[in-house]
Amino acid sequence: MDMGRNSERYSDPTPGTAWENMRREEKRLDAARLVVVSALVPILRQTAELAGFEIIGRIPLRDKATGKEYR
Repeated sequence: MDMGRNSERYSDPTPGTAWENMRREEKRLDAARLVVVSALVPILRQTAELAGFEIIGRIPLRDKATGKEYR
C-alpha cells in the first residue's frame, strides 16, 4: 500500500509522515553506531600493528545489541 494514499487512493500524508518520524530515530541511532564502528577499526589496526601484526583483509563486526553486521 502506498503510504501517501488512503484506501480510496486519495492523498493522505499522515501515515507517511508518521513512518518518516519513526524512521528518523532509527536512522539517527544507525548513524551513531556507524561513527563508533568507524572509530573502532583504526584502533584495531593500531593494536595489531603494536603487537607485530598486519590486518590484511576486512574486519567484519556484529553489533551485539541489534545483530547488525558491519563489513
